[in-house]
Amino acid sequence: MSARKVGSVEPLEQPVTVEARQTRLTLNPEAVSLHKGGIEFRSQTAFAPWVEMTLTLQSPVDGTRVNCTGVVVDCQGNKHVGYHVSMVFTSMSKQAEARLNTLVQTSAI
Repeated sequence: MSARKVGSVEPLEQPVTVEARQTRLTLNPEAVSLHKGGIEFRSQTAFAPWVEMTLTLQSPVDGTRVNCTGVVVDCQGNKHVGYHVSMVFTSMSKQAEARLNTLVQTSAI
């Protein structure tokens, strides 16, 4: 799997849950940009680079869920305006990768 930059993306329609060891976020769909190899989101919580996190994504079409593991590769911002977090997905099963590809396509990426 490879990461790529995407110009404009349509937001998801369901909340996204992001979990690190001691942090659990439920993100508004407008705060999330889903890519084939990763995810970007706005957060009020900062994350250190190379922190491994677990995500649960839900399809707006059929409600299926995809559990993903990822690593934070960038986190910029501050506590006043929030943080822009970029993650790449790691160690995905073929089944999870296929579901993620379906989610990316339904998000008009």
